[in-house]
Parts: sequence; C-alpha cells; structure tokens
Amino acid sequence: MSDSVKTLCPYCGVGCGLEVSPPASSGRATHRDSQGNPIWKVVGDKSHPSSKGMVCVKGATVTESIDKNRLKYPMMRDTLSESFQQISWDEAFNKIVERVQNIRQNRGDYNAICMYGSGQFQTEDYYIAQKLIKGCLGTNNFDANSRLCMSSAVAGYTQSLGADGPPCCYEDLELTDCAFLIGTNTAECHPIVFNRLRKHHKKNRNVKMIVVDPRCTKTAEVADLHLAINPGTDIDLLNGIAHLLMRWGEIDSLFIDECTQGFSNYAQIITDYPPEIVAQKCGIQISELEQAARYWADSRKVLSLWSMGINQSQEGTAKVRTLINLHLMTGNICKPGTGPFSLTGQPNAMGGREAGGLAHILPGYRSVKNAQHRAEVEKFWGLNPGQISEQPGRDAWSMITGLETGEVDLLWIAATNPAVSMPDLQRTKAALLKSPFTIYQDAYYPTETAAYAHLLLPAAQWGEKTGTMTNSERVVTLCPKFREPPGEAKADWEIFAEVGCRLGFDNKFSFTDPATVHTEFVQLTHQRPCDMEEISHENLASNGPMQWYDTQKAEIEIEENDSGFFSSLLKGFTKKEPLQGKRLYTDLRFHTEDGRAKFAAYHSRGLAEPPSEEYPFVLTVGRLYGHWHTQTRTGRIEKIVKMHPHPFIEIHPRDAAKLNITEGDWVEIKSRRGTAKFPAKITKAITPKTVFVPMHWGALWAEDAEANSLTHSEACPISLQPELKACAVQLVLITSVPEPSKESSHQEHLPNADLIPVSTSNHK
Repeated sequence: MSDSVKTLCPYCGVGCGLEVSPPASSGRATHRDSQGNPIWKVVGDKSHPSSKGMVCVKGATVTESIDKNRLKYPMMRDTLSESFQQISWDEAFNKIVERVQNIRQNRGDYNAICMYGSGQFQTEDYYIAQKLIKGCLGTNNFDANSRLCMSSAVAGYTQSLGADGPPCCYEDLELTDCAFLIGTNTAECHPIVFNRLRKHHKKNRNVKMIVVDPRCTKTAEVADLHLAINPGTDIDLLNGIAHLLMRWGEIDSLFIDECTQGFSNYAQIITDYPPEIVAQKCGIQISELEQAARYWADSRKVLSLWSMGINQSQEGTAKVRTLINLHLMTGNICKPGTGPFSLTGQPNAMGGREAGGLAHILPGYRSVKNAQHRAEVEKFWGLNPGQISEQPGRDAWSMITGLETGEVDLLWIAATNPAVSMPDLQRTKAALLKSPFTIYQDAYYPTETAAYAHLLLPAAQWGEKTGTMTNSERVVTLCPKFREPPGEAKADWEIFAEVGCRLGFDNKFSFTDPATVHTEFVQLTHQRPCDMEEISHENLASNGPMQWYDTQKAEIEIEENDSGFFSSLLKGFTKKEPLQGKRLYTDLRFHTEDGRAKFAAYHSRGLAEPPSEEYPFVLTVGRLYGHWHTQTRTGRIEKIVKMHPHPFIEIHPRDAAKLNITEGDWVEIKSRRGTAKFPAKITKAITPKTVFVPMHWGALWAEDAEANSLTHSEACPISLQPELKACAVQLVLITSVPEPSKESSHQEHLPNADLIPVSTSNHK
C-alpha cells in the first residue's frame, strides 16, 4: 500500500485522527524498531474533527509496537502446567465447539459460558459477539472491561436523562465559561481534549477552570481553583455546591419546572450540606467551596468533565447523577458550552455501549430487562421468541466469582488483560486457576493473562482489520486495514462468526466483510437514541468521520423575537440555529417516560473501605501520560518506557516524615488483600493521608508492583463498577533494598516470558 491511510488512534476515548504512511514512501528512509522491524510513520490527521491534527506521545509512537512480541498462531495446552503447542485454526475451532456443546449437554443451557471483551474492540467485533453469545447461545454472559471503566456513566446518563450517550461535544470545550473537572486527570489521560480546553482557557481570561482531585495533577496545576478533597467526599462537595446555589437563588426555576422531575426531594437532601459541614468533610476551606459555587453561579455556560475518579466507586452512579443534578438545577444542559460530559476511557467503549457490549444491554441502547427490546432484537436476528434471556448476564466480577463456585465452565477473554486490571488480584488469579477452560484471544504474547489460558487465539489488531470506533463525543471513524496481520492472526469478529457457523448458526453469520457487519448493526439503531442509519463504511470512507445524534428529535429554529416557553429557555442559542446535530436533547425533551430529566437525591456514603487505625492511608490509583492500561502495547515502545521506566508511590512530606521515609526509599504498601513494593516519591502534590500509585505495572514489567493486588471488589450496586480508585492501606519502610525492578525496555524480549512456555512443535 503506497498511499497514507487515515484512521483512529487505538488508545483512549478522545478518538484522535491519525494518518499512517508505509515504512518507506516518497523517498523516505525506512526506520526500524529495536527488533529490526520497519516502522510505519504516524502524524495527526488535520482533517479529523475531534483532534484537528493534534496527537499525544502514545498516538505518535503506536506503530512502533505492532510487530513486537506478536501472537501469530493458535496455541493449545490441556493443563496450565504444560507448555503451549501450536495448532491449526481448525483444531482451535473444533476444540471451542466441542467445549460449548459439552456444556450444553451437561448443563442444559449455555449459562456456564462467559465472554469478557474490551473497549478496544471495533464495533463490528462487539456486534458479532453479542449476536453469538446473547442471541444464538441465549445467555447474556458478555461483559467488557468497560465495566471497570464507564458503566457508572452509562447508568447515570440512563437514569437521569433516559438514555446513555454524552449530550455534549468537543466544540463545547471552546464555548464554555466554566469548566468543572472532577475525578479526571484530563491533561495526562485525555491530553488532546485538555489541549483544546486549555487553549480556550488561556485565551479567555473570563473562563474559569475548577479541578477536583486529591492530587495536584498536571490538570490541577493550571486550574483557577483546585479542590483537593478527601477521597470519597465527591457527593458531599456536589451537594454542598448545590446547597449554596439554592441559598443564593442561582437556579433555573423555569427549566426545573418544565423540563425536570424530582427536584423537591433533591432540594430537601441538599439542606443537610451547609458549607461548614461540607468543608470539614471534604478537607477544604469554606472559602474554596464558596468560590466553586460562585464560579458556577456566575457562568452562563458550565461544562463538567469526569472520568474514572467518579465512575470507579461504590457510589459511582450516585456521583454521576449528583453531578448531573447541578446541570439540571441551573439549566446548564442542552446548550452550546454546557452539559455533563463523561470522558470515555477506551477508544471504542462508546461503540461497545451502542452495540450492547455489557451484560445488561442489547444493541441500540436497549435493555435485556425490557420485553419489547428483547422482542425487537429477536425478530431482527431471526430468533425464536424468548430466546434472549430476560436476566442480565454475569458482569466482569461475577465471572470471577462464578469460577470460584464452579458455575462457569468456559471463560473466553478477548483484547484485555484481567490478570492485571481486575480488582483484588490475588483472588482473581486464584479464580482463573480454577477455570476448566479459558480461551485467551489477543494480539500480543506473552501477557499476564496468557499464563492462565488453555487456548490462545491470535487476533489481528489496529491497522490489520477494518472497522469503526465511536469516541467520547459520539463521532464514528472508519479504521481501515493498512497492513496484513502477522502469521495466522484473524479479526476478532471473524473468529466469533466462525465459531457461530460451526455451532450450526451459519445463516446468522453469513457476512462477507466488516462493512456488511456494520450495515446489519446500524439497522438495530433505527429510531433508537443512538440512531446511526446514516452512517456506513462507504459514507465514512467518502465523507470522513460522522457524529450520530437523535434523529427522533424535531429540529427547531429560534426566531429573534419569538416569545413563549422555548424562547425563554433557549436563550443560549443564536438566531435560527438548528437544534439538531452536535448535541443531544436540544429540544429540551429527554428519553424518559414524560420527556423530563430526573433529579436524584443521594446522601454521601463515603468510601467502601475507609481508613482505620491499622490501615490509616487511602490508596488511589491512576494512569500516567505515556502508558496505557497494562502496558500490553506501550511497554514495548522504548520512548514511552524511557518516559516512565518504573512504578512509584506518591507520599505527602508530612506523612513521609512520620514514617522516616525519604525520596527513593523503598516502601511496602499493605492492604487487607495483598502487598506491593514501590520507591517513594515525596511530593506535596498528594493530599495528606492519601497515597498514589500508577496502575500499569503487572508481573511481566516489575516485581511486586501490581496496584490491583491491593484494591477490593466492592462495587456500585447499580452500575456494578468496582471501587478501584480507593482502598485502605498501611505503609512500611523497607530497610533492605529489594532487587531492582525488571527493565524490559532495554531487552529485545520481554522478561518472564519463560513463565508461559511455548512449544513450537505442531501436533496436527
């Protein structure tokens, strides 16, 4: 392929456009990685509406990993103590079909089968997995790592606004008067979004930025107001701001009366959150709380941004809905520059939500609990009535507990690394060891999860298959194939479809290419809140990225002298501005039974595991700018590894002094579940009695540095998202310095590869 290809970055949910060129084109010299592989050139796509040519270090270096440590052939072993042996795809498919059929024969149904997928799937991969698992097999046991990432945002949007889907767009970053960032280190985790916001903030002195975070991150450093609240006090803060807005009369009564329901209960709740109590609970000054409320009150256009710091909590859904409450009570929604904006964690977590990629949903923003929704999908898929179960399937953590109890006989993991990313890792790993049969489908080898697999399936990754992804602002981008996958690797959707055919459902999987998969999928979005029928591979290839919006909503134009209800409420719009397009709910009608958004009244519950005398510190975990999740890709890129060579623990100087810890000292951190060891980084950027460690280092990349060996599995009862962001720990100074962490960046091959022995013999 001689021409450059426009595609999408496969990392975070910002969805930046990339332009990729072959290793040697236009007379350029061929650059090679440390293993001698030619490197494809990557630059930002200036025509992409979301990123406008900007790209972070991860996107700029992504091609440096695509030929390193790839899984190229199916591998099989009967027990985890044996070495893998290369097998053919026929053998692999036959083994899967045999196991599935045996489960049906022995159990009477397929409910002992679970698939755990990924926000790094393309939408086509997600869709075929849903059709196979939820449709043909009749079990809703499909969940994705988005459960650990965005499920609280899904639940919050659905319960407050009637449907999932962020109502905002990136243009709002450059229109807002006040940006309220809570539970997000946007500068490092969503850098291109932050770049757009920061440019607007610097250019307009009247624009305010509030950042709520126990750490003084790169995001908080440039804020007009940094609220370093104690972990677990988000609802206290939000209710406290609402209390002051109510006291000052800074609410939009007309919007509340005409467009919402449930305000009276909420108004009663917030009376219990006066400034004196809230400031003490949050660990901030009353003046800081009042300043935050004043910024919100004085702004005509408030935009809130959040991510894992809100979602990953036993109160995740409650936090999301409490934040949405502030928008509803002040009318800061449905207008340019305003709204509650969830920043998606993974490149296609949004596409997964659209395709039904969680255990409780179906394609087109449908619910498995809704009889009409099930019937619509059953009819479309040509299934018998009642074939789709009315019971939500196993969420990610329930798959782990199902292995413990023997209720799960087959676990199929694809494009994710739960042996590092799941909470309570010692328990997770022990459960994985009990799995009767685990299929692991990935592009790279080794990974930590491969150590627990019986069957390895080589997957084509980014650039090696064609499909679509949806970013945080609902923009769909076509990601074309620009190179052949190595060895015998296949696209995820092709693997799922072939299994479906071999199980006897060939008429359900007669797809010729990913475009036909997408064409079928978008039909299930027709007249749904995420209607995408105008979007196709052909249109995306011709016209570039396209954003979906709610086609059921009527377009309304505002006349300059128009009078009445809408002119009063929609004063934020310009003359004759069409209300359809980039934003949702612009007609001020939501996807609830009566068209009104719903207030939610929540008291703060705090942390699921608060500090105690034995475990006096709160541990919080998070991402670093260069690394991505469990380093499956970024750990193989030398430039990024040099940026972030080692894990560490951030400790406030006051706490360090009490424990006689100095910079660089090794510290053992203990929770009720496990231990880990890190060199100390003494910094005032962390709130006292709180410590921070990055989440990226699994067993392949460092010794005893797994953040999730410490975290617990307590989860939001609504979204089922675990509270990965906080747990109680103690710190112990290590007097004898441990062996240095492994430095894979300076090795041609990964460390600990011998943990997962492979035999190259082929026993066909």
